[in-house]
Amino acid sequence: MARILCAWSPNWAIANWRRRNPSDSPPEPFALVETVKGARRLAAVDKAARALGLFAGQKATDAMALVPDLVSAESEPEADATALTALADWSVRYSPAVAEDAPDGIFLDISGVAHLWGGEAQLLADYRARLAGSGIFVRGAVADTPGAAWALAHYGKGAEIIAPPNGQADLLAYLPPAALRLEPAAAAQMERLGLRLLLQILGLPRAPLARRFGQQTLVRIDQAMGRADEALSFRRPPHPWFARLAFFEPISALEDLQRVTRDVAAKLCARLEQEGRGARRLRLVFHRVDGRALPLEIGMALAARDPARIAKLLAPKLETIDPGFGIDVVTLEAEAVEVVSGRQVRLDARAEPAIEEGLGPLVDRLSNRLGGERVWKTAPVQSHVPELSARPAAPLTAVPPYAWSPEAPRPLRLFRQPEPLDLVMALTPDDPPRQFQWRKRLHRVARAEGPERIGEEWWRGDIDDVSPRHVRDYYRVEDQDGARFWVYREGLYEDGVPARWWLHGVFG
Repeated sequence: MARILCAWSPNWAIANWRRRNPSDSPPEPFALVETVKGARRLAAVDKAARALGLFAGQKATDAMALVPDLVSAESEPEADATALTALADWSVRYSPAVAEDAPDGIFLDISGVAHLWGGEAQLLADYRARLAGSGIFVRGAVADTPGAAWALAHYGKGAEIIAPPNGQADLLAYLPPAALRLEPAAAAQMERLGLRLLLQILGLPRAPLARRFGQQTLVRIDQAMGRADEALSFRRPPHPWFARLAFFEPISALEDLQRVTRDVAAKLCARLEQEGRGARRLRLVFHRVDGRALPLEIGMALAARDPARIAKLLAPKLETIDPGFGIDVVTLEAEAVEVVSGRQVRLDARAEPAIEEGLGPLVDRLSNRLGGERVWKTAPVQSHVPELSARPAAPLTAVPPYAWSPEAPRPLRLFRQPEPLDLVMALTPDDPPRQFQWRKRLHRVARAEGPERIGEEWWRGDIDDVSPRHVRDYYRVEDQDGARFWVYREGLYEDGVPARWWLHGVFG
């Protein structure tokens, strides 16, 4: 059964403003102001302002009339949204499945992880205490569904509420209609009709309830009671390939970071090996005591589950970690997990290892240092046009069954764009060139082979665009110094029209 934790900060905007402006934090009462349809209204109020009768959405002029000493500042919703995303990333220390509940809440799927903290109550208490240490005070609730957890966190009695499994109905019964996350108009209408408790609403016939208050009301009731699923948009989709280590005392030395990296990799790889799987990508996150998450990512050409190899790839990146006042939690997530069959490679110990076994670690080191997009190999493509006959491919992917013809060798270096040649001399139009000038240097041809005629792939475009000018006659030529080139004449020979020659590549 899924267990969802909802954390809600009533003063999220106020707390974030104070954190962004620690030197000019004003005395209470305090409010943030925003412009809504040309009118200035309160966007958020602190506890002192709320006690004086002010509320979010109130006109700023009315608020100033009621509380003349009210201090205000401009609201910054973009900064609040960025801070909420940072809080979601920080919450990964408690669960790999975290979803934002904008503008001031967080959902955590704590199914199967609460025991790491000693239980759901201890997890919730630790979560609130750590945020309180950073000046963020939240209410939290745990229930079977996101709707029930949201309702209890926002309208339940107490700052920490835990509904027993399959027992949220009794706790929801005495909450107001707004706890169902209804449209404000529907919730207000229920209040006017005297339906002030969910207990009164849950017992009504469904058809009249939908006609009076909308179909969305039934959906929200079913979601809260667990009769309908509710999809949460997790920052990272939940998956089982996750390992976590927490420390009694924060660590900061590089040697300690290297040690815990090996330990958390061994913990995750043990699970991968048990299930016969390996991972191509891993994400290591160090969680500092000040709430900041420091992620490191690596990728591998072949799925792997060797903790020593994983720790070795992460080792150079550890030097970039700033531990601050210390790191108290480290997490490791495996992505692109796939089946890796256990196999005995060979009986003869003197035999050479498979090419993947020898190149895999090298490709991994190069890819993680230079970038995955910079390490690749050339793979053939079924096309006789030189520009279309090759494509970049992953270094260790299998070569397609088709390949380049050995009777028509291609240059080791093929230019991205053919380069024009000057001062080309040929005895007859169909003969190879006797000399040509390339990049201001004159080359005299000693040997030549060809021509190899290559036409356009006319079936890929409009038939009206087919032209003899798109035909090329290629020659492999060698100059007096032994340099070998791949040149071609563009189009068919036409009397009175000078031939155009191009250099398309050079051989080794």
